[in-house]
Amino acid sequence: MQDTIAAIATGQTISAIGIIRISGPNAITAADNLFYAKNGQTLKTAENRKMYYGELKGEDGTLIDLCLCTISRAPDSYTGENTVELQCHGSPIVMAETLRALFKHGVRQAQAGEFTKRAFLNGRIDLTQAEAIIDLIEAETITAAKNAAGQLHGAISKKLDAQYQSLLDIMAHFHAVIDYPDEDIDEFEMQSYKKTLQSVEEELKLMLSTHESGRIMREGIPTAIVGRPNTGKSSLLNALMGYERAIVTEIPGTTRDTIEEKILIGEKMLRLVDTAGLRKTDDTVEKLGVSRTKEAIQRAKLILLVLDGSEELHDDDIEVLETIPPEKKKLAIVNKSDLIPKLKTTALEKWDIDICSISALTGEGLDTLITKLQKLIPDSNTKPLGEIITNMRQAEAIARAKESIQQTITAIDEMITPDAVLTEVEAALAAIGEIIGKTMREDIVARIFERFCVGK
Repeated sequence: MQDTIAAIATGQTISAIGIIRISGPNAITAADNLFYAKNGQTLKTAENRKMYYGELKGEDGTLIDLCLCTISRAPDSYTGENTVELQCHGSPIVMAETLRALFKHGVRQAQAGEFTKRAFLNGRIDLTQAEAIIDLIEAETITAAKNAAGQLHGAISKKLDAQYQSLLDIMAHFHAVIDYPDEDIDEFEMQSYKKTLQSVEEELKLMLSTHESGRIMREGIPTAIVGRPNTGKSSLLNALMGYERAIVTEIPGTTRDTIEEKILIGEKMLRLVDTAGLRKTDDTVEKLGVSRTKEAIQRAKLILLVLDGSEELHDDDIEVLETIPPEKKKLAIVNKSDLIPKLKTTALEKWDIDICSISALTGEGLDTLITKLQKLIPDSNTKPLGEIITNMRQAEAIARAKESIQQTITAIDEMITPDAVLTEVEAALAAIGEIIGKTMREDIVARIFERFCVGK
């Protein structure tokens, strides 16, 4: 990392402020060739983290902006290197011209995620914190943002590092006994470490148990909108989204495939799936749609059954009701309340399903529907925000570590030789090390930073 990099850290569109970030050994020198502080001070003698106002000049030395500049010297910066941030007016032309001028002074374009990657490689953050940064950027709910912020603060790192150190102590004692037999070192007794291993296993198990709720936090609660054709499923989706996302016609069977969108209900995110109407049909394409609807019902955590309130309960409605597994959370939405009501809600009593009356056309009852939905999706997170595993890579590695610890405990109980037992301890260490970055694998590191945008 001997080269110096630069990138636009804000969006590539017109905005009030545009920030250019520079990092590397030549960052301050390169910026000093472009930025001229009003007080006459050069950046080489500027104070750390103090904001300076001055002129920004382009490749040909002409004034292109009046901006602010801050520097942070290594190692006390985000990347652990000398860094400079130029806060310009948010003109894409000005920022592009500034980059061109920097490139003339030996700076190169930063790659996606390269600033954060340098922060990791320089020991400023570990891999879980790096992943938390992109999770925070991509968070779609305040709950997801708070959880990512907690992970950035080190909630996951601290827990995993404690388990890593416990396993490392076992390994260190084992190798000390083997490598230095003449030294006065306590005998290596595997049974004495069983309690420690069981404690590590329990902690890993608890961490892994949060992944399902973490996945839902990140991706949204899968919610299937189902019903027979022409009850208003697509109209309901459009009403909840606030715009015409799905095509709506009076022709039954208009929706042939599933349509998926996300919507916030309070602090929770629903992943709404508008499905094809369920009915018996000879149409080949519609049959495929019906099959996908049934698959969506099985995957969903919440079912919204849409009924036509202007008609009596239909045999196809009953068939849909019986398709929904009884253990699924569900809500019957009686649509078309703007028309003369004919559906008797008492006919639904045998299915023990809550009911809400709305008009997707006029919006009547939508507030009541939102309230009912909030009650149907209580908070399932029992762990403090920051300790919930939302990342599949982390969950997979924790599962491998837990499996290795279980194998170790079994081996101790079966009195297998210590060197064979310790092989599993090493495997658990390697798995945990992959999560926090103590075990370096280039493919894992590359995959993580591919998610980042240029400039972060």
